[in-house]
Amino acid sequence: MDFNTILFDVNDNIAVITINRPDKLNALNNAVFDELDQAIDEIISRPEIKSAIITGSGDKAFVAGADISELRNLDAKNGEILAQRGQKVFDNIESSPKIIIAAINGFALGGGCELAMACHFRVASDNAKFGQPEVNLGLLPGYGGTQRLTQLVGKGRSIELLATGDMIDAITAFNYGLVNHVVTRNELLPKAKSILAVINTKAPLAVAACINASQYAYTNDGTGFAMEAASFGKLLETNDSKEGIEAFLEKRKPIFRNN
Repeated sequence: MDFNTILFDVNDNIAVITINRPDKLNALNNAVFDELDQAIDEIISRPEIKSAIITGSGDKAFVAGADISELRNLDAKNGEILAQRGQKVFDNIESSPKIIIAAINGFALGGGCELAMACHFRVASDNAKFGQPEVNLGLLPGYGGTQRLTQLVGKGRSIELLATGDMIDAITAFNYGLVNHVVTRNELLPKAKSILAVINTKAPLAVAACINASQYAYTNDGTGFAMEAASFGKLLETNDSKEGIEAFLEKRKPIFRNN
């Protein structure tokens, strides 16, 4: 599949999506959303792809935000449609049954921070900066940022970041729980790939079930526990579970076949 605003590469069962608008600091526009959505569908549908990374082109930015020029003449209705569309694309990332890591190589601001938070977890280079500066435009994050930032860092820190529009550095983001690892720029993709290399050895159906069950942690109505128990039972009937149990008892490495 050919893309104009992103790069798409697959090696060792890992897909790497690179937002490729370095002259615009990889800002999100309509074309990026279209192609990002297509790339996520490609990842999910292709059995040889087991996991993925999203990163940005160049050394300055992961994604420095939305393309502000596209917001100039929007009315309330079209603004809501734009936000809903971005939310849908990011929801598809978050609900992907295959792990998708954000490898953040610079500025992750506005929609870029929201994109990073939609990924299952985040690895950042030590020059990365995070922020939701939408209040400086008289706006709030529209692609799920108010919800995911609060889930990740807590209500107090989230409201402070949202209401001030301030940026935080990679170490602060790590201390807040926004990112899992901070490494040098040269170590960024190797670190993300090394984590995925481990995940790719695990039972795909079990990984997908972990992702799905974790989505219920924020419902606060107890359905997550029921989902976890039901998934546990279903997984016990899979061939991969039987293989994993037998391999453990036989003291050997399991061979999972995604069934």
